[in-house]
Amino acid sequence: MRKFIGLLAIGVVTGGIALAGDASAQLFPRTSTAPTPTAAPAAAPAAPAAATPAPAPPPGPTAAIPGVSPAKQPCNNADALGIGRSVEIDTTGGPGFGFEHFKQMDFLRDKEVVLTFDDGPWPENTPNVLQALANECTTGIFFPIGKHATWHPEILKQVAAAGHVIGSHTWSHQDLNRGKYAKDQNAAKEEIEEGISAVKWALGAAPAPFFRFPALQHPPAMVTYLGERNIGIWSCDLDSFDFKASKPEVIINTVFTKLNKLGKGIILMHDFQKHTAEALPALLRRLKTEGYKVVQVKAKEPVKSLPQYDEMLMKQAALPTVTTRPVSAVVGAVTE
Repeated sequence: MRKFIGLLAIGVVTGGIALAGDASAQLFPRTSTAPTPTAAPAAAPAAPAAATPAPAPPPGPTAAIPGVSPAKQPCNNADALGIGRSVEIDTTGGPGFGFEHFKQMDFLRDKEVVLTFDDGPWPENTPNVLQALANECTTGIFFPIGKHATWHPEILKQVAAAGHVIGSHTWSHQDLNRGKYAKDQNAAKEEIEEGISAVKWALGAAPAPFFRFPALQHPPAMVTYLGERNIGIWSCDLDSFDFKASKPEVIINTVFTKLNKLGKGIILMHDFQKHTAEALPALLRRLKTEGYKVVQVKAKEPVKSLPQYDEMLMKQAALPTVTTRPVSAVVGAVTE
């Protein structure tokens, strides 16, 4: 299904991955004492040497930011899949992740996975995915479509509140290697940027600088553009093909056939798909049973949306207002 794009010809300046750690060192100043002449009166005690200041500790992980670098969530399940470890991504230069397209940034150890979900937020399906993840006290990266985010901002806020990282997936899920987007770089950039602005609007704050191309189609010019924007690009190591699956069991078998062959990987799924939400509880349980660990991926800092696209989004007539009140709380009957 996926077309392999000749990314060997693409020069992407990579950022980096920071793992939580702590190291410190202490310096001890040398002191010297001159002998006191016997004939001279006793000298007053020398003032203590000024202490050499200890070196500053290395910078720690970024402070908790919902949707970007979430705080640790409480867990009441002693047998949960949980989170094996966390990493923090510096997206300077637009690093790429996922062996399906990018070979350089392999940060996963054996038996480690990253769970990723595309195309949400969507009623019923996305909340069910969130519930399955919460039951196993684990996490993933969500790549919402901009339009969907403006249709269902309350659901996207739930994703952030549940402690997951949120990137972006274009405004309307266009294949940027086709049609006008392949011919007009400005149209392709607008599709990317408007998606980022839409997710920011829905969340009320900027998301992570993580992006996934629809259909995993990576136009070389747009890869370069995202590098200039310091936005990390996420492909995958294995595709669940959940959008093709006729039942949940097919998704589980597809994932584990590939995962057991690779031994680790970034897994691509869709919270938009009903069968994915249905498959997820059993899929997560099997990850636990087979000894896999989920890696939580955080961003070093939020993405910087571009003001012109923020303004463009606000001018759209179809953009809903932000309210969490039900219709019955807004519209009251005066007469019957």
